[in-house]
Amino acid sequence: MGKRKFNAISIGFAVLILLTVALLGANSLRRSSHIVLPAPAGSSSAGTEEPDSSQGTVRIEVRPDTVQAAIATLSRPARYGRVLTAEYFWSGGSAAAEASVKVDGSFCRVDLTGLDGRVRRSITDGQKTWIWYDSERSVYETAAGDIDPDAEQRLPTYEEILALPVEDIAAADYRTFSDIPCLYVETGERDGYVQRYWVSVESGLLVGAEKLQNGETVYRAAERPEESPAVTTADFTLPDGTVLHTVE
Repeated sequence: MGKRKFNAISIGFAVLILLTVALLGANSLRRSSHIVLPAPAGSSSAGTEEPDSSQGTVRIEVRPDTVQAAIATLSRPARYGRVLTAEYFWSGGSAAAEASVKVDGSFCRVDLTGLDGRVRRSITDGQKTWIWYDSERSVYETAAGDIDPDAEQRLPTYEEILALPVEDIAAADYRTFSDIPCLYVETGERDGYVQRYWVSVESGLLVGAEKLQNGETVYRAAERPEESPAVTTADFTLPDGTVLHTVE
């Protein structure tokens, strides 16, 4: 996955809100059977907690200087479906939208519902992208370029956390997000902004994010854990019946 800046995503998506507004989970995510998080550099078993057999994970002390190594051990499932919601806040107003996401291998489908009620539907396979709206049969096809599942979901990714200078990480620990055990990362303030991330230790997916400006929340994104859509061949079928990808 390509690395992309959280600020760029937030700004780009804020612009999208003015036009079509999009988006931004108990997923149908495949759990990692056993995630062993690395011990802090220079230590062996120091700081290691007892394994949590109910989650199939081994937990160690997580700090700003160790969280990136911990996140680097996570892997995302090849197939998953989830629903994401996002809220944007500004002086005197706010906006909210949602996205239904289906991923199978390199194929990703995202149905983005904007404030006007229109739904932008897209399928990308890393090489090509197909886009249409609502129940229309007319489909626009284009080269994928930099479009990938992360870009289509308009979400920051854990790769962006790995790219942060260690000195920019102000806090890191274990926290739950909608009852999902997560690695939590918070950046120090830069240019008036603070960024917060929650990365699931079960799925390796980022399940929550916030951006604060001068202490006020301007962006909040989260999975809806109560919804876990199945991924089927129909999700990767165009309006004219053309099957782009078969889900085994």
